[in-house]
Amino acid sequence: MTRTALNRRRFLHGTGVAGLAGMIGTPAAVADVSLPGKTPPPYRVGDRYDFDTPYSRIGTDCTKWDYQIELFGDGIQVGMGIADLDFRAAPCIGEAMQARMQHENWGYLNRELGYASLKEAISRWNAERHGVMVDPGTIEIASGVHPGLIAGITTFSPPGSRVLLMTPTYEGFYSDLRYTNTVANESELVFENGRYHIDWDDLEARMTPDTHAMLLCNPQNPTGNVWSEADLLRIGELCLKHEVVVIADEIHADFVRTGVRYTPFASLPDKAIVNNSITCKAVTKTFNLPATKNAYWFSTNPVYVERVKKNHRADINTLGVVANEAAYRHGTDWLDQLLVYIDGNHAFVESYLKANLPEVTYTRAQGTFLAWLHFGEIMDRVGVVEKSEASQGSDTPMTETQVFEAWLAGNAGVQLNDGEAYGKGSRRCMRMNIGTSRQLIELALGNMTRAISAV
Repeated sequence: MTRTALNRRRFLHGTGVAGLAGMIGTPAAVADVSLPGKTPPPYRVGDRYDFDTPYSRIGTDCTKWDYQIELFGDGIQVGMGIADLDFRAAPCIGEAMQARMQHENWGYLNRELGYASLKEAISRWNAERHGVMVDPGTIEIASGVHPGLIAGITTFSPPGSRVLLMTPTYEGFYSDLRYTNTVANESELVFENGRYHIDWDDLEARMTPDTHAMLLCNPQNPTGNVWSEADLLRIGELCLKHEVVVIADEIHADFVRTGVRYTPFASLPDKAIVNNSITCKAVTKTFNLPATKNAYWFSTNPVYVERVKKNHRADINTLGVVANEAAYRHGTDWLDQLLVYIDGNHAFVESYLKANLPEVTYTRAQGTFLAWLHFGEIMDRVGVVEKSEASQGSDTPMTETQVFEAWLAGNAGVQLNDGEAYGKGSRRCMRMNIGTSRQLIELALGNMTRAISAV
């Protein structure tokens, strides 16, 4: 599951994969792309935000763009990998941070005083947007969702034990398992008629005596599933029966398609099921704030809270607290408009692929700002099997989807995430982040269509 290091480029050149720099030529014209040092166009006109004008992040040392250019070369035109957004932040966030910066002292933040208002804002957000009452007294502030997940795994799963996953799933879970010296117990989702479904028999069969926790992703990254209340209750019943604690990662909770209902695990009507869980959440995906290092976890079970707290430490920065509280309290209008735009992006990708690249299977996701693409025999046409096999004797062995990631970078100028990092059931798949300008999505899909049609 590990992403191969930067020197992968040496192998790519040696096996005849298209060179990664300068292969695409001059980038297609995209109107009004803002650049660092250039005054961007107005972000808000009246009460409407402009999400469609591309906003350049190149030169800001960001993973989504700058690292991919370093990895694959200057031919990268569109970075569509790591799951953060390309849009300018909600203005309320910068305004709040600037106001705090007027006080030019950055001494220790008292956690009890500094977190109280933030926790109240978190509780209100969950109640108003998701209909779940979260007692502020049960909330533990974290420096990210991962620290909460790791604390939960450490608490409930001894080293060497298994942790249950439904795959394809978020690739970051595997790094959490490595960190806690636990082992993935993968229940592969069933893919049929363009949708993923839970294999209930397999899921229960994997609740073995050495499996003490389940990492539940809802909405599911990368498939886009938003699990129904019935699904969650059945998962909860099985976990309770087999003494498996549910650790719910709900970081994508705010990105749910119109007409689809997100059910927080903590809102389920069975108290015993809810008490057998902890939930990890944040608005760092929602408002594109991962660099502010702020998240939280909670449980309705006070025993679980006290146990997990013993394995958790949060080192939070003051501006992160300010930024996140501003988003919770004042970012609703920005988010509501963004969700409409993201929904339109999903619809655009689905219709574009059907019309121009029907070999690629994509069914519009129920949630997240991610598209999970099935490339099928296209990967065979570009020789991923042979190139992956040839790499195995090198210092930088590559999976088939890593080969295809590099092929797209070199031949289409587009970087997608390699699918096999997402566990069982991910072969021949790639993940595309569509949390960006529709102009850039159209550029990326056009480049991909031309490159694939030429094979």
